[in-house]
Amino acid sequence: MSGLQRPILARSYLYAPGNVERILQKVFDAGADAVILDLEDAVPPGKKREARRMVAEVLQQRKDLEGPRIYVRINSMSTDLWREDLEAVVQTAVHGIRLPKAESGEQMQVLDRALSEAEERAGVDRGSLCVVPAVETAVGVLAAAEIAKGPRAESLGFGVVDFVRDIGVEPDPSGLQTLYAQSYVVLVSRAAGLIPPVASVHAQVLDLEGLRATSEAAKRLGFFGRSCIHPSQIPVVHEVFTPSAAQVAEARAIVEAFNQAVAQGSGALAMESGEFVDKPVAERAQALISLAEGLERLSKEKSHNS
Repeated sequence: MSGLQRPILARSYLYAPGNVERILQKVFDAGADAVILDLEDAVPPGKKREARRMVAEVLQQRKDLEGPRIYVRINSMSTDLWREDLEAVVQTAVHGIRLPKAESGEQMQVLDRALSEAEERAGVDRGSLCVVPAVETAVGVLAAAEIAKGPRAESLGFGVVDFVRDIGVEPDPSGLQTLYAQSYVVLVSRAAGLIPPVASVHAQVLDLEGLRATSEAAKRLGFFGRSCIHPSQIPVVHEVFTPSAAQVAEARAIVEAFNQAVAQGSGALAMESGEFVDKPVAERAQALISLAEGLERLSKEKSHNS
């Protein structure tokens, strides 16, 4: 993410198909931290050009408006559509590009050059748009370390639906079939200095219990935030990825107690609860506090702009 400002972590990324006018106009007020205007899977092949035009018009309308962070998912670089997508959607309203089915560091280099050219033509500051490459195939997982090091990378995404289809497995609620791949994506993200990877969509819109369980599992693995396909999923995702008041209070107590111990010449202590606290534990607590403060600022900004 060299040269790009590290954003406040987003909890929810709400997809909107680029060819549906009604949804394109409503998605910004649905309560998501970020929106993804989709030119790829949600758009039928015969509607690609129309979707590109509609998304470009919406982005033009949003150029001076506040609201959720905007990403655009372009078509895969294995198609001949992605360059035209960039020409249409590289605008000042866009925070970043979602790259589906990323499979190599070389793709990231090619996309970087194409983005720089599109930014220059559009009058957008060169290098200002980030890229969120989605790892969705076996090739992509094996190349994830190089993809994560690519120019403009903000975070990685993981596409469960495409991945299980690619490797030919039948997933079950345990998530064991994708555990290695998801853990590897978390590790390479951390090694590359990216923000945590974004969890995949939960395709069963009415299954909010399953959404909660799989979101909590993704969070335990090291993911942060989740792609959503319906506004009804947003409250559950926000609850899972927002530290509770009790967690924040506990973290503040840990940091305060650790700082006092350090001031008294000790590098560790035991809390009244029996928890042993040393520097790594205190740093983890401080990270949770910083996350909570960042999400609070994000919520205030959304309330102010609504």
